[in-house]
Amino acid sequence: MSIKKQFIKTKPVCKVTFSFEAKEANTAAVVGDFNNWNPAEGELSKLKNGTFKAAFDLPKDNSFEFKYIVDGAYVNEPEADSYRWNEFANAENSVLEL
Repeated sequence: MSIKKQFIKTKPVCKVTFSFEAKEANTAAVVGDFNNWNPAEGELSKLKNGTFKAAFDLPKDNSFEFKYIVDGAYVNEPEADSYRWNEFANAENSVLEL
């Protein structure tokens, strides 16, 4: 699992690439504050090596809570910038700082 951040100098956005290795999984998505926790808007594509990956342009100078959904199970990002307790989910969410 990893997150790559590429800040765009000419725009107030950061291109964030999420990648998640799950060779045995069939589907994966990233959901969070930036896409209203909607799996359809955060679908990750599966590569031949078993890694799921996608890039999103997100507004910089923001903090976003997020999680991966892998075959229906919620998973945190071990390389997240931090973690935040979420009362609604009754669990910790990964946090992305831009």
